[in-house]
Amino acid sequence: MRGQGGFFEVEERLKELSAKGDDLARLNAIVDFEVFRPDLVRAVPRSDGSKGGRPAFDHVFMFKVLILQASHSLSDERTEFLIKDRLSFMRFLGLGLSDTVPDANTIWTFREALTRAKLDDKPAIEVLFRAYETALTRAGFLAMGGQIIDASIVAAPKQRNTDGEKAEIKAGRIPEAWKAKPAKLRQKDRDARWTMKWSKAKPSDDGSPRLDLAVPAFGYKNHIGSDRRHGLIRTWVTTDAARYDGAQLPNLVSKANTASDVWADTAYRSKANERLLANNALVSRIHRKKPKGKPMPVNVARANGIKSKVMSLPVRKGRWAWSSAPSASPERQ
Repeated sequence: MRGQGGFFEVEERLKELSAKGDDLARLNAIVDFEVFRPDLVRAVPRSDGSKGGRPAFDHVFMFKVLILQASHSLSDERTEFLIKDRLSFMRFLGLGLSDTVPDANTIWTFREALTRAKLDDKPAIEVLFRAYETALTRAGFLAMGGQIIDASIVAAPKQRNTDGEKAEIKAGRIPEAWKAKPAKLRQKDRDARWTMKWSKAKPSDDGSPRLDLAVPAFGYKNHIGSDRRHGLIRTWVTTDAARYDGAQLPNLVSKANTASDVWADTAYRSKANERLLANNALVSRIHRKKPKGKPMPVNVARANGIKSKVMSLPVRKGRWAWSSAPSASPERQ
């Protein structure tokens, strides 16, 4: 068994990652993240440290942690683990092997604070994202080739609430027992929701039908719009996990793309969405649904297969943008 590598071995491995094409290193090179600092400091103010305690993590550092989380659709716990595990993540954040990594609770707390914040009476997230988009455009990364709309569930820690507390939360109220315990209230996620993740069963060899799998999931959902040319996220919406994907399409399509094509899966196909795209001179490349009680027509299945190949491109390239998960707003999916 070989011994643990030293500093020079780590540097050599990072050079190899760069040679292979490290998208995170590329993102660091094209975006000056320091431009976000003034708005981040205004949105998430910190104490002056006079009361002691552990120093808070840097604003820009935590902002980049959220970028990693959104780009890979990670839970808070998984984000913490992968920052410790991956050299590319550590380099993106400017961490050494012995540096402290924010835990899951720290990531959640920063995201919640940023989500609630406003800058000049506008949601801080929107202000920061517009600045991010501007930085990409100035670097020459114009939105090109059409846009791909997709959504992914981000798991949140399951809440151990009583039936009465659940009823209060669904009604938009804070349970009375929590109001007197601010420490407990801060640890309670009141906006995550349950949903079902469906997994299509593969056809059996003999042609007999198989049941699709339904897996309960608790958390939020990231709805994103990325450009086909660069695979960069250009628009985003975050909601609780129970929100319907198709209803978010109007918030995700953009006229800034140089091409008119819009790709998405069947969850986004509806008469209202098709009308929306047509009225905005956009071409629908949304998957078509299988007719009820009938087999999928061969030509439709073939067309859906071609669309699926296009939609897989941003995943293979790596989607480098960010989103967040709200706490007191409906947007953290």
